[in-house]
Amino acid sequence: MSHDPAQTWRETLTSYLDRRLLWVFLLGCASGFPWLLIGSNMSGWLKDAGLTRTAIGLFGSVFAVYAINWMWAPLIDRVKLPVLHKYLGQRRSWILLMQVIMLVCTLSIANTDPSFNLWLTTTLAFTIALASSTQDIAIDAFRIDSFQEQEKNKLPQAAAMAVIGWWTGYSLPGYFAFINADSIGWNGVYYGMAAFVGLLILFTLFVGEPNTNREKLQAEAESRYAKRLNQGESSIMVWFSVTIVEPFAEFFRRNGVQVALTLLLFVFLFKIGEAFLGRMSIVFYKEIGFSNEDIGHYSKLIGWGATVVFTLIGSAVNVRFGVVRGLLIGGIAMAASNLMFALMAQIGPNKDLFLATILVDNFTSAFATIAFVSFLTFLTGRAFSATQYALLASLGNLGRTTLSSFSGSMVDWIESFEWLNGVDWLNPWSLFFIITTLMVLPSLAMIVGLRHHFKRLAELQK
Repeated sequence: MSHDPAQTWRETLTSYLDRRLLWVFLLGCASGFPWLLIGSNMSGWLKDAGLTRTAIGLFGSVFAVYAINWMWAPLIDRVKLPVLHKYLGQRRSWILLMQVIMLVCTLSIANTDPSFNLWLTTTLAFTIALASSTQDIAIDAFRIDSFQEQEKNKLPQAAAMAVIGWWTGYSLPGYFAFINADSIGWNGVYYGMAAFVGLLILFTLFVGEPNTNREKLQAEAESRYAKRLNQGESSIMVWFSVTIVEPFAEFFRRNGVQVALTLLLFVFLFKIGEAFLGRMSIVFYKEIGFSNEDIGHYSKLIGWGATVVFTLIGSAVNVRFGVVRGLLIGGIAMAASNLMFALMAQIGPNKDLFLATILVDNFTSAFATIAFVSFLTFLTGRAFSATQYALLASLGNLGRTTLSSFSGSMVDWIESFEWLNGVDWLNPWSLFFIITTLMVLPSLAMIVGLRHHFKRLAELQK
């Protein structure tokens, strides 16, 4: 059926005025900020404190909890927090509790010195990661609950606002952190970060809890399990079966076992290369000669602006042309953009090249992320949105968190290659970034292999 492209684009743009998208944006900020606290900020602090690349990489193992948060995600779907649930609802009550924990830990980190007490800093960072990964379960579920199943055209917009929010929470405070780190010190920076957590708590109190039929769907599942187990619906066995078993069983039932397993493998592989690059990027910038202020200006401030613009463009393209094409194009572009870092490693601290690399990397990453988040959301059922999305997102985070902890060791290992000394056009950092490019190829092959399943999902979206 023919349509007016101008009208479609106009409808696409006006659809961003939906107030629910503002809530998604604000909570996206809350989701991105902890990655700054224990990610790039901490990498900068540890580098300035004299820690090795391997140690900084291994410090990132605190992010491993993001890869296993699906294990307690059922609790976020089913457990009602005393008092808080009454006033805030299921999703916001969990979000607020986790933010209070992060506030206490951030203030504690501001009073530590990782060069003297790395274990205490690591413990506090791990606690932030635990609270943040739990908060993410509730935030992702909030986003999914905010839109009905028939509003499939809203998925890319919601994904866009979540991504823009995430990068706003990660980059803008990061900009202020890095440009002030040399003057007020990292301890002073973390006091400022604690104030930002307080602002996030106000956001959480400001947004509105989504209306859903989640409890009705869960009650229907309880009835089915009560008959199957020949027990009353109030029994502990039925509660645990619906809470722990049904979210995963429903996912496999809906997709089929073979396709479901293939989808899970694809989700795991898609962002591994980007994860390895991201874990070492701050260390790389410092080693080739950029200052904290340079990193704040280019990587954080300009990177944030580029991400906002490119995410909006990417979401509009995904609405118009479909998520699956976005996954394939975005994956290829995301892999190729890593080669810009390899070029930077050869040329050195050239600010024009730094700017070009940041722009290209943010464009490709935003495009791929929109398609990825939209796709994960589409795969998620409504009765157990927290659990199912957490399962998918945690697999996507596995490379980004657990495996990327070895990125520093990989650079050190590559540096031990004697044959590199005789190659003028290649150095250890360049080779590292080339390897991260190749890491994306298996997932691209899987997109092609799953094209028939993707096509059916795309048709259902229409």
